[in-house]
Amino acid sequence: MSTAISQTWYMTQRQLMVFVRQPAYAIITLIQPVIWLFLFGSLFRKVVELGGFGTTSYLDYLVPGVVVMSALSSNMWAGMTTLDEIQRGTLDRFLTTPVSRAALMNGNVVNNGLVTALQSVVIVLLGLLGGADYPGGIVGIAVLVVAAVLLGTVFGALSNALGMLVQERESIIGINTFLLLPLTFLSSAFMAPSQMPGWMRHIADFNPLNWAMVAGRSAMSDHPDWGDVLTRGGGLLALAVAAVWLSIRTFRSYQRSV
Repeated sequence: MSTAISQTWYMTQRQLMVFVRQPAYAIITLIQPVIWLFLFGSLFRKVVELGGFGTTSYLDYLVPGVVVMSALSSNMWAGMTTLDEIQRGTLDRFLTTPVSRAALMNGNVVNNGLVTALQSVVIVLLGLLGGADYPGGIVGIAVLVVAAVLLGTVFGALSNALGMLVQERESIIGINTFLLLPLTFLSSAFMAPSQMPGWMRHIADFNPLNWAMVAGRSAMSDHPDWGDVLTRGGGLLALAVAAVWLSIRTFRSYQRSV
């Protein structure tokens, strides 16, 4: 176990070096969340007057949604990195070494988790500078970041599995593009559940994206509902474990095919 953990950390460091050597990438990945945060925050600021948002500031409501959407959109492309390594032959060369096969997959997942955590904290700070208020304090922010990381792990691991299965950029781009907007709008990202049509509200109850938002918003509120936080957080954790297991199994299938 200790060997697998150390090898996973080594593979994570290898991925992080790319992030460190290309700091412009970090800035680019924050452009879209900033647009969501301040453009939508200004455009829909009076929508809270409809009620059901649990706050008088739309920005307060929007920040957790933007954090979670950012985690989703950035981790959905993890499979592109895996596909690049397959096409360059890097992954096949690693198969000739005694490195843990789980470490080869999980290094990418851990790297994405760390990057997601950093992006989430930056978005929270930007919201604070824009006038957002977080009554839940540090604990609430920590819960939001953990929920975002768990959601990112789910979709990052699934994206890795998809990359090994289809081995085509066009397929990954097509599937991600197809899923991103429906997952976003079939959640409470922009609108309070009480203001959503009934059918959308019911679908949102089964949407992992919405689970992360509910957990984060509840923890950051004046009176957190820890039952909601634990239920949604537990569901995300279970999905993350299942997704990582699936990506490892898919990798073993790929290994047998080369």
